Amino acid sequence: MSKTRHRHPEEKEKNKLESLSGERTKYCIGAQSREAIATLEKKISVWTEQPPEISVPKGSLCNLSVEVDVGLPPDAVYNIVIDPDNKRVFKNIKEVISRRVLLDEGLRQVVEVEQAALWRFLWWSGTISVHVIVDQNREDHSMKFTQVKTGFMKRFEGCWRVKPVFVDEKSCFPFKPKTWDEYYSCTGGKGRIGSKVSLEQLIQPAIVPPPPISWYLRGITSRTTEMLINDLLAEAARIRGISEPKKSVGEPSEQTSYEHQVDEVCDIKERWALRRRNGKQYHKKFP
Repeated sequence: MSKTRHRHPEEKEKNKLESLSGERTKYCIGAQSREAIATLEKKISVWTEQPPEISVPKGSLCNLSVEVDVGLPPDAVYNIVIDPDNKRVFKNIKEVISRRVLLDEGLRQVVEVEQAALWRFLWWSGTISVHVIVDQNREDHSMKFTQVKTGFMKRFEGCWRVKPVFVDEKSCFPFKPKTWDEYYSCTGGKGRIGSKVSLEQLIQPAIVPPPPISWYLRGITSRTTEMLINDLLAEAARIRGISEPKKSVGEPSEQTSYEHQVDEVCDIKERWALRRRNGKQYHKKFP
């Protein structure tokens, strides 16, 4: 008669840790290793990206509001946003002309930044100087910016905000964690953490053109903001080690074909309606 061998809990824990590869195997068994694993899970957790939601209030030329979920902890996302060399991430930044720290209080910094930003309108394109004061506060993961002096733009201001998303919050039911410490406690240190990123922007040209040119400017501004958020999502995916499936040379992607189809439409309203339809079809096909 065979005997069932009961494994000691410590043996189970040891086997579980030994099965993990790479960075996780560097840690010892016990509380320290569990904390390290939880930290690593926060950074490389599996995440399904959602398309950015851009809203333009009716009657507003360039008052934009964007919100999107990002599969990295708030600190990691915030590092991307405030990185002095973030032109490598955001493709609409051609170069950083100057950067000067005006105030440094540790978690909070006030910085004066001048950048050359790329712009494109119909068949014209070029660069525009953007000179702003940036107030960045790591304590609440916010970054406010406002224009130093008027020029081509009468007003240019906005704010980035990064809030934590408790991915495994349901495992704490019926308790609803409100802080990072509460979430860490109720999930045993294994809860994944993402981020909800919001961007509010007010962009007002010195001269507001009449329709239909104002429609084009609104569409271009919305598209530029969408590209900004997509660049952020791409960098987050790169950090997590996620890449798109390899395609043969010359084979266009589904998204590329959608973009080409959209760009061929001249009317701004039709183009954005088509973009929304194609976006829904794309995300249904590739959830």
